[in-house]
Amino acid sequence: MAKKKYYVVWHGRNPGIYTSWDACKQEVHGFTGARYKSFPTKEEAEAAFANERVKPKEKRQTKSASSYEENSVSVDAACSGNPGDMEYQGVWTGTGEPIFHHGPVAFGTNNIGEFLAVVHALALLDQQGRYDVPIYSDSMTALAWVRNKKANTSIERSEKTADIWQLIDRAEKWLHAHTVRNPLLKWETKQWGESKADFGRK
Repeated sequence: MAKKKYYVVWHGRNPGIYTSWDACKQEVHGFTGARYKSFPTKEEAEAAFANERVKPKEKRQTKSASSYEENSVSVDAACSGNPGDMEYQGVWTGTGEPIFHHGPVAFGTNNIGEFLAVVHALALLDQQGRYDVPIYSDSMTALAWVRNKKANTSIERSEKTADIWQLIDRAEKWLHAHTVRNPLLKWETKQWGESKADFGRK
């Protein structure tokens, strides 16, 4: 039996980490200047994706590493405890104008909140037909969950966690029913400061 591989797409239709060659191929086949590579472990793939960002000339909406695209949506989540009461929101990056807010919901985590926020933004932009608008999140984990169409959380299903799992299931169902077209980008906090959607509770 062949060993499982992880595929990093730096330059393709939707840069990210994929768990099968078929999924990776859909992102790079016929894409001019595609850049991708397979890795034997998830950790190596995540490190490679995080350390080698897409160069400006290779990404149509991306500026240099010292700048970000203002015509974009930024999302963030806040959680009291881990897990705890979680909420998330999305704003227009350039103006900080709120677009949506949800929560608080019990037994959430920051990664779950970021995952739900990215999917919420994707669904909203899909309704508007605005596929050229990038979405920023400062959670590499959440972005990977979105690309893999699954929230890989350790939160157990129970009566207490029914509300948060209802949101997760709905988000995963949306991802499996739709093609992710908007660029999903990592918000570089070290270069740019806190996300424009940050709750300011650190």
